[in-house]
Amino acid sequence: MSRRRVVITGIGVMAPGGVGVSAFWDLLSSGRTTTRRISFFDPSPFRSQVAAEIDFSAEDLGLTPREIRRMDRAAQLAVLTARQALADSGLDTSLIDPFRVGVAVGSAVGATMRLDQEYRIQTDSGTLDAADHRYADPFFYDYFVPSSFAAEVAETVGARGPSTVVSAGCTSGLDSVGYAVELIREGSADIMVSGASDAPISPITMACFDAIKATTPQREDPATASRPFDDTRSGFVLGEGAAMFILESYDSALRRGAHIYAEISGYATRSNAFHMTGLRPDGLEMAEAITRALDDANVNPEDIDYINAHGSGTKQNDRHETAAFKRSLGDHAYAVPVSSIKSMVGHSLGAIGSIEIAATVLAMAHNVAPPTANLHTADPLCDLDYVPITARDHTINCALTVGSGFGGFQSAMLLTEAGGTG
Repeated sequence: MSRRRVVITGIGVMAPGGVGVSAFWDLLSSGRTTTRRISFFDPSPFRSQVAAEIDFSAEDLGLTPREIRRMDRAAQLAVLTARQALADSGLDTSLIDPFRVGVAVGSAVGATMRLDQEYRIQTDSGTLDAADHRYADPFFYDYFVPSSFAAEVAETVGARGPSTVVSAGCTSGLDSVGYAVELIREGSADIMVSGASDAPISPITMACFDAIKATTPQREDPATASRPFDDTRSGFVLGEGAAMFILESYDSALRRGAHIYAEISGYATRSNAFHMTGLRPDGLEMAEAITRALDDANVNPEDIDYINAHGSGTKQNDRHETAAFKRSLGDHAYAVPVSSIKSMVGHSLGAIGSIEIAATVLAMAHNVAPPTANLHTADPLCDLDYVPITARDHTINCALTVGSGFGGFQSAMLLTEAGGTG
């Protein structure tokens, strides 16, 4: 029995630099950066003081004061992008069996911002030995359990089918979509609303990454702080954001005459069973994920026209990833353009995988490879074509996007043209 093909028919994006798909693509194609000194709190006590923040008003975008009160910022981003994706898809959910519509949301750190705020309130800024529950927010439990994100999205779109949160560190945004694809392929759902959201820019997150020196200490010129694959890089820049997609079977999209952005042809994930934050320099596990995704899609390495890299801007990751591309793609690794959008929108942890799926799909739609901003002097050990500084016109019919996360998670996804409008 042949499996069902799965396509993307709706996209929603909230990312630094603008709200919505159009603003997001304008940012990427122009090579602009959004990294700046943190404005959400006073970053002076921290080693790393820059981030990529989103400027938006949840109320202006349609959330009610009650919804804003109830939801952490990451949950708000998930709901807003789900609404965007649903509107973009033209799908009328009232005409669909709600038990055949599912939700899969990825998040690495859940309701970090509200939990950080609650800790400070309930412990009187850490002066109390124990939290005082009398000062707890009435929605504190919702902040404590990331499953509330899936519940909020399901309520927003009227989905009563499978609903889950996938939390696999920085690959969560790829893995949630990969999981959703499998549910449609196997027939457990007909429509999946899937993607990821994280809003981690808070004192506790900055302190954690400071402790392991993963984030950049550069302060003088925040706009150039995120430098994937550059020899002068000094760590990643934290970001925030969300992207959600409407996924459905190819046949369903054709029947309703939907616009098809791309087909998700292959997906695989692996782990290195090696170290919580360390990576083997040979890129073996990421290479294995890429190879398995190629097999899943029945695609040859030579068919790949573009790679959206994880490209975090740490020496360990960038070199590991470069080795993985060479190991899995052979000589073609030197011929295919590769870029990291984290150079422009920062690293939004679990959300970035979905944001990068959106970037990859838009690159295919426009036949443009986004640039790696701030790449002036390449690391000699990162010797592939990383599209420095300026976007490049390039025909893209098949693209690879990859992710790497703490815990040793390595994920890869293949996106291909699927015939446009039915």
